[in-house]
Amino acid sequence: QVQLVESGGGLVQPGGSLRLSCATSLFTSDRYVFGWFRQAPGKEREGVSCISDTGGTTYYPDSVKGRFTISRDNAKNTVDLQMNNLRFEDTAVYYCAARAAHLSSVYTLCEMKPHGDYWGKGTQVTVSS
Repeated sequence: QVQLVESGGGLVQPGGSLRLSCATSLFTSDRYVFGWFRQAPGKEREGVSCISDTGGTTYYPDSVKGRFTISRDNAKNTVDLQMNNLRFEDTAVYYCAARAAHLSSVYTLCEMKPHGDYWGKGTQVTVSS
């Protein structure tokens, strides 16, 4: 059974940093495009960072560009999201998702539904003073 397990969420002040991690049991994780998504109360789920199967290509929407960095370690089967200069509006539940690389680019994973085929249960990030 495929599993994606997120960790690293928590409470942080505006301007602070958090690092999220996604551990995956996908047997061949290097054949998958991965992404981080978030959903705030009353809002649709949105992609915030996506990375290609090789790690060579990434995608960020303007809302997080320059503040968030996605990375992956295929040997360890992990995908991390470094979030810096956090803002109140970054408060949300953050999810890790994956889709087979032959079905999705980093752009389509982040920007087009159904986004991922595999999802974690999410981790809460709260930015508050």
